[in-house]
Amino acid sequence: MTQQVSKLTGTSFKSLARTISLVENKAGNYLDILLNLSPAPESLVIGITGPPGAGKSTLVDALIGEILSKDKKVGILCVDPSSPFNLGALLGDRIRMSQWYLHPHVFIRSLANRGSLGGLHPSIIEITDVMKNAGFDYVIVETVGVGQTEVEIAGLADTTVIVLVPEAGDEIQTMKAGLMEIGDIFVVNKADRPGADTFINNLKQLLFPSRHLSTHHIPVVKTVALRNEGIDVLFEKINLNSNAVKNAHKQYWLLAEKAYHLLTTKRMSGIYKEELYNRIKSEIAVNKNFNLYRFIEAEK
Repeated sequence: MTQQVSKLTGTSFKSLARTISLVENKAGNYLDILLNLSPAPESLVIGITGPPGAGKSTLVDALIGEILSKDKKVGILCVDPSSPFNLGALLGDRIRMSQWYLHPHVFIRSLANRGSLGGLHPSIIEITDVMKNAGFDYVIVETVGVGQTEVEIAGLADTTVIVLVPEAGDEIQTMKAGLMEIGDIFVVNKADRPGADTFINNLKQLLFPSRHLSTHHIPVVKTVALRNEGIDVLFEKINLNSNAVKNAHKQYWLLAEKAYHLLTTKRMSGIYKEELYNRIKSEIAVNKNFNLYRFIEAEK
């Protein structure tokens, strides 16, 4: 299976899509597929996140064009809000990025976050690793844009890009405790709007006493994604940061974060909300003094 998806042809894209579906739904021989994945160190994972309305999808669309201009291959995972009825993705990124849909070096997959508070799909780590093994030079993961809870992306991507707009000035202080602390690169998109330069200066001052070493400069890049302005600079910064990560201790933290998430998920397997709902309902029917914590202790 791995050999099949590593050849970027129309047929292999179909094979890759089927493989992702197996991993996404934990069906068939998905575990064998995961156990036979190689490290794929040459593939870089870019996380794109930020508040709703910042233009993340437009920025990703422009990045695809920049990557293709360098004769590179790119896979995109767009994590969208779930439909409350069938848990599928509500937004179709293949429609938003329709110009790349049939390009032989571009693969786009929309995933539903299925209610995950982190803005990501529950199996995003496994799916991303499958994408890395499919021979892409870059894998872009775009999250739903739900705010501070998106910090999960920092444990997945080699480089995390936070996309903001000039109007986000009032939101920065509230985001600082979460979203603002995970970015390797900050993008001020729609930088042709009034107040953009003032916002950028304020953002730089906020980032100066960052979690990074004082010698590490966190880039702030101005873009107007609709006009493809600043995308080349952003791509250059992404490559510089990603290559630095490959030669630094962060790669071990990334693996540790992934291992923690996968172990937690494995140990939670077999626990279903619907089943808990039915048991709690039955318990309350016979015990009006129901205590949630005694119930939890009994379930251990």
